[in-house]
Amino acid sequence: MKLSKKSLVAFFVVLIAICVALFYFSDFGFKKLATQSETDSAVSSSDTVKIGVYLPVTGGNAIGGQLELDGVRLAHKEAPTVLGKNVEIVFVDNKSDKVEAANAVKRLVNKDKVNAIIGTYGSSLAMAGGEVAESAGIPMVGTSCTNPLVTMGKKYVFRVCFIDPFQGAGAAAFAKEELNAQTAACLIEVTEDYSVGLASFFERSFTENGGTIVAKLNYQKGDQDFTAQLTEIISKNPDVLYIPANFAEGAIIMRQARELGANFNILGGDAMDNPEIVKIGGDSVEGFSYTTFAYAPEMPNMSPIATKFTENWKEAHPDKDPNALTACGYDSYMLILDAIKRANSDEPEKITEALAATENFPGVTGNTTINDSHDAEKSVGIMQIKDGERIFLTVVEPK
Repeated sequence: MKLSKKSLVAFFVVLIAICVALFYFSDFGFKKLATQSETDSAVSSSDTVKIGVYLPVTGGNAIGGQLELDGVRLAHKEAPTVLGKNVEIVFVDNKSDKVEAANAVKRLVNKDKVNAIIGTYGSSLAMAGGEVAESAGIPMVGTSCTNPLVTMGKKYVFRVCFIDPFQGAGAAAFAKEELNAQTAACLIEVTEDYSVGLASFFERSFTENGGTIVAKLNYQKGDQDFTAQLTEIISKNPDVLYIPANFAEGAIIMRQARELGANFNILGGDAMDNPEIVKIGGDSVEGFSYTTFAYAPEMPNMSPIATKFTENWKEAHPDKDPNALTACGYDSYMLILDAIKRANSDEPEKITEALAATENFPGVTGNTTINDSHDAEKSVGIMQIKDGERIFLTVVEPK
């Protein structure tokens, strides 16, 4: 029997409908629909905000990284929820290595799907990790990474600490005004961006204010013998030696300098703010002064937030004191939670916008305003080793 054209069209329409139905009711079709449904459900019903943390707890920066991690964990203990959701801390050790730092952030972004990131101690590590966070569009808050390059040109990278130009200027002002130094020498770890940058800013500010740099010598990461450099520096008889060093190497430098008969003042940066420095350097670190973040457990006129932090820390860790690095870790976590609350969202883009709009956020290390460069405008503290103890001397305000 010959079918009409209309009958053929109707036949093929029915055939196509049957094929479509068979596809969606097949295993593949069911799986596709189920997967889509599960994804939508996960997005809409998620009750967890993930904050990634990449800090060094092994390698050369391990002690500083652990101090900051302790601060993050204390903050999380105090504030474990936000917007009615549980906050999960996802930690990855960056092992004090640039490649590992980048890989740590890749894992946090791609595997753990974090909403925001905290880290890290060490400007070089923060630069490596920050590039990954920037590419992924995930907001990152640096803890104590003070090199200007960490945030330069970045939309998603911020920091809770001051930057090296101000820290270097603060150190130079202290050297000139409080130590009455007219001449200075610098001993720099040339493989570390932090050390090179901070020495440069100290030198610029010191010379602009009428001082003279009489010697500028270098060493490599991991060096243990600084005799040659110190002998030359001693021959120049500076009023102050500036060492923007890691605390362990800095303590060794000071011990060897005193053994060689050096009697000049020695000044350093925030990487020296570590309780281990007295243990390593002994009597050689007596009188040593350094710039750091504006917190110490014995500081006068402590803010209510710093007081609460100190009390809670001592309750949780009765055997050891907190320090400025611990406070930086704490403030980084609390700043992210504050941004989530102000954004009323845990979406990375919304968190980023809120972080950029931060003004006068009250933290342990002082009030923080995030400027156009995504750097924190805040106070810098001056500490000194006296009678074997770290003493908070004063605060310098940014200008």
